[in-house]
Amino acid sequence: MKKRIAVLGATGSIGKSSLDIISRESEFFEAVLITAHSKKDELEQLKNKWPSAVCVFSGEEGGEKKLIEAIKNVQPDITINGISGAAGLESSLATIEAGSNLALANKETIVMAGQLVLRLADEKNVKIIPVDSEHSAVFKLIEAHSSLKINEQKINEIILTASGGPFRKLSLKEMENVTAQDALAHPTWKMGPKITIDSASMANKGLEIIEACMLFNMPAEKIKVVVHPQSIVHSMIRLSNGVIYAQLSKPDMRHPIHDALHWPDTAPLNLDTLDFDSLTLEFEKPDTEKFPMLSLASEAVKKGGLYACAYNAANEEAVTAFINKKIRFLDIPKITGIVLEKDWALNYSDKETVLKADSDARLESVKIINKMA
Repeated sequence: MKKRIAVLGATGSIGKSSLDIISRESEFFEAVLITAHSKKDELEQLKNKWPSAVCVFSGEEGGEKKLIEAIKNVQPDITINGISGAAGLESSLATIEAGSNLALANKETIVMAGQLVLRLADEKNVKIIPVDSEHSAVFKLIEAHSSLKINEQKINEIILTASGGPFRKLSLKEMENVTAQDALAHPTWKMGPKITIDSASMANKGLEIIEACMLFNMPAEKIKVVVHPQSIVHSMIRLSNGVIYAQLSKPDMRHPIHDALHWPDTAPLNLDTLDFDSLTLEFEKPDTEKFPMLSLASEAVKKGGLYACAYNAANEEAVTAFINKKIRFLDIPKITGIVLEKDWALNYSDKETVLKADSDARLESVKIINKMA
């Protein structure tokens, strides 16, 4: 029987890659729900290509409600959440409530409300399968060592790789006047604008530190980041005996999407494979002076409460302001740092508390942005 797949954010990079996999392997998968928020024309084209799927455009009045209802009514076996930013949280919660396994590319879901999301998934017996290339790699590596338990300290460290983005070799002085166009020129990955700018500031890796802590129940001290510009090694785990295991492949998001869709199985995938005859791999320590979003993320997750939620909200508002030329690139971590100086030590057990903190952090961010502009 074919797996019934919902693709949320179908016109984005994750959505397009997901539909490519579904199209390639139509004997295994059936697209039953396709959604988009901002590209209605592209969604109409997808509707023609996938006539049996329910198509929902959420970027209009009542659209978000229709999206949540569609997830509930369609009852997919697995839902790929490729929605960008905090907007993906509600859909993730609706997916879990519907009893669908969640292939999660929307890292903000876990960053904003990991405690709530993971508890609900446990209650509903829903599996959350990470689709970020880094967390997918860690997920598979841990599964490959399934006899080892993190809480028994046999898996001692998670090492996330980072490309370093387009500004890796620039000095702080040179970074003062970079533009959004400069930030969008990612050297290895083709992604949406927000996540590409996050990669340039390394906020994306900051979000991944937070996500890894929550998904894999590891303290921030045991989540390390190493800069690896080739983006061939997607992440690593270090065992208590000091040995490191890594996952390697060419940088193509279809790999982790394919793994998520086929989970718990591993299936053949006809994509370009690595050629070791001409392969050079580099690794270096990240410069947290140039990229303070990394240390801000580690501090946020250590403090607990809704600091991680505030980190995400402040960064999203700052990135939007940067794209709109209201602030400079190096103002992004400044704004985030100022917002995190507020008290976000709130215990939460419901969505409303999370959304209130998200809203408050955004309002605080906008105040700071307006003073800078």
